[in-house]
Amino acid sequence: MTSNPALAANTKPWRDPAAKPFISIRNVTKRFGDFTAVDDVSLDVYRSELFCLLGGSGCGKSTLLRMLSGFETPTAGQILIDGQDMAGVPADKRPTNMMFQSYALFPHMSVEKNIAYGLLREGKSKAEAYERVGEMLKLVKLEKFASRKPHQLSGGQRQRVALARALAKQPKLLLLDEPLGALDKKLREETQFELVNIQETLGVTFIVVTHDQDEAMTLATRIGVMTEGVITQVGEPREIYETPKSRFVADFIGSVNLIEGKAGPAAPDLMRVETDDLGPVVVPPTAGLTQGQTVWLAIRPERVWLTREPRPDIANSVPGVVQDMGYVGHMSSYVVRLANGRLIRVTQANESRRDTPITWDEQVHVGFEPSDFRVLTQ
Repeated sequence: MTSNPALAANTKPWRDPAAKPFISIRNVTKRFGDFTAVDDVSLDVYRSELFCLLGGSGCGKSTLLRMLSGFETPTAGQILIDGQDMAGVPADKRPTNMMFQSYALFPHMSVEKNIAYGLLREGKSKAEAYERVGEMLKLVKLEKFASRKPHQLSGGQRQRVALARALAKQPKLLLLDEPLGALDKKLREETQFELVNIQETLGVTFIVVTHDQDEAMTLATRIGVMTEGVITQVGEPREIYETPKSRFVADFIGSVNLIEGKAGPAAPDLMRVETDDLGPVVVPPTAGLTQGQTVWLAIRPERVWLTREPRPDIANSVPGVVQDMGYVGHMSSYVVRLANGRLIRVTQANESRRDTPITWDEQVHVGFEPSDFRVLTQ
């Protein structure tokens, strides 16, 4: 993260209060009968962003995307794209294109004909259309596959054809609904970086819908976390992960230990929280709390210390027993059972092969630095 505010504002316009959003979603609601799919959502997205809408199935993210594209009409609220109100503007007249999870390629057409189809339909000459097709094939590195049919391609190659077809018409805004959902894990991870490189090369604004937290963290300039039709938090990936504003966001993004307690007395630099699981814990002071108020302490597994002997330099330390563990090469994951039965998740890097690793049923100590806790009130 840059420390220069002026530079940050130039490269990350959402940090600049004076920046004009490219997309403005204002108090948008969508109801299907008695069911509210999107509930009074307001959101600004800036030009050339790769913005991710992240949430579980049924949270409203795809419905919001379909309203941007014109395939659904808001029940209430307003959507503006590049300053133009989209009310009454049909899908084919909007400066948008949409890429679906199924890719929807024409099976009887070659790769180049699939990409050219939309250009020819809108009246481009054959020469002009195929010149653009050549540019798109080069962009997605499929020049050698121009004459192949979709069934002769891998899943990753079909995904790139669909992306090239969506970008060929040069939309101002590309909407992608679970674009990598059909790919296996390794190919998905490789394609994520390809997608980012293509987006940065063209400078087109992307809005991506996904339920995959890792995918959103890898792709996005910013993430909007959705649940039950509302956006609960918007922020850069690091901000969403390190400083969640609620238990839902903390729990939905990655793995987290959530410990309930009561706010105790606060000093200028530390505050005490009384917990049943860890006893009294010291954490950074949080403004606006009253003594005795219920709070939740969120701490990521990689922030928890795990040692065989207690460390006197760690302010918060409790004994436990390793109940479970998993080795995944560069790191190990542990589940530690405390005396009262509470389970604490710990992740440690496997830094040295010469060390004797902690293993099942060992007596251990888990430690928590005060600054690694995030104090949540909701």
